[in-house]
Amino acid sequence: MTLRPPPARTPSALLREARPLKALFSEAQRLSRLQQLLESQLPPAARTHCRVASWRAGTLLLIVTDGNWATRLRYGQRRLQQGLQSLPEFAGLARIVFKVRPSGKAAAPSRPRPELSPRAAYSLQATAAGIADPQLRAALERLASHAADQPPRR
Repeated sequence: MTLRPPPARTPSALLREARPLKALFSEAQRLSRLQQLLESQLPPAARTHCRVASWRAGTLLLIVTDGNWATRLRYGQRRLQQGLQSLPEFAGLARIVFKVRPSGKAAAPSRPRPELSPRAAYSLQATAAGIADPQLRAALERLASHAADQPPRR
């Protein structure tokens, strides 16, 4: 007995028929619209650092990329709140909450890897040749293989 999958349906048909998907899609559209309205009230430099997370019961939750921007936005919170309250979508806005959540893009700054000189690689290979222990010899040879592809200088 084989199980045959149902025939493929278009995305628009899925959104019309499946209630959970329809609700999720409409919520995503609502948040996208709220994000556009928020960006219209934010200073240009802050727009990439602030995202709408939720808007319920008079509370707007904003996700900010770092503490520096959260502090800046908190200082300008009154002006931002007044600007948003003037828009019909945010008419019942009572408070704005800022949460700091660093973006995944900004990883810790990586240090440049130290380069292994050809002379050091030659020395490691020569040392590995005289080692009896196979694991240690293999480790030294792997380390020597990281050198730039230049002949060793003596």
